[in-house]
Amino acid sequence: MPEVSSYRGRRFRRIIPWLAAAAALLGLVLVLIRPLGMRFSGFLLLGAAVLLVTDLLLGQWAAVARRGRLWRRIFRGAVAAVLVPLAMIECYVLNQSRPTMTALPADAVIVLGAGVNGTEPSLSLRTRLDAALDYLERWPEIPVVLTGGQGYGEEITEAACMYAYLTEHGVDSQRLILEEHAGNTSENFSLSWEKLEQVGIDPAQATVAVVSNDFHIARARLIAQKQGYGHTVGIPAPLPWLHLEVNYFLREAFAMVKSLVFD
Repeated sequence: MPEVSSYRGRRFRRIIPWLAAAAALLGLVLVLIRPLGMRFSGFLLLGAAVLLVTDLLLGQWAAVARRGRLWRRIFRGAVAAVLVPLAMIECYVLNQSRPTMTALPADAVIVLGAGVNGTEPSLSLRTRLDAALDYLERWPEIPVVLTGGQGYGEEITEAACMYAYLTEHGVDSQRLILEEHAGNTSENFSLSWEKLEQVGIDPAQATVAVVSNDFHIARARLIAQKQGYGHTVGIPAPLPWLHLEVNYFLREAFAMVKSLVFD
């Protein structure tokens, strides 16, 4: 039995360089071909290739030196210390991406901006707007804050783009409140707070429905909570392509760590 186990171990070690090479090659393709929209996944694959090669080299050192075995244990422990919390955060992000209150009314709605291509909504923004439309048609009296400033390559603000899209699809313009200065999610919520107070809504006490892409809901609600919002619920908008969903869900675990520390 030990001989079989040893053989399997040697065979697996021979496979590691090929796995690392495949991960590195695929990662490089994803990084270099920007239209695929999976650069982050590409960087993750490149990182995985580096980890595989490092573990292989440490294994060779460990076979001939006690110090090599010690450093291999330290390396594997450090990798586990990073990956286990990230996996737990990823589970939380996935759980929060499910609808929490789509069928119930809120006191107000905040639609978080995303990229604008000239004057037209990007794929990400359009999916958010379509999710908002479904909710707003169900509850036609709820005020809506459209939040997002003007970024590079955008001819109008994200809020103005959202306003045009929603009104063209039948939403009453009187219920739409534009916030046109926010440059990130943290500013989305801090500046929307002022807009909500202007129409008599206290964000610390009200229930606020947040419309964003499904992978972004967990981080958006976290930031809102840190800024004092009393109760937020997610209205998630999925992207139409699975490969993009996978890419952004993976990225979001790392973004959550950044928001926990800095936002």
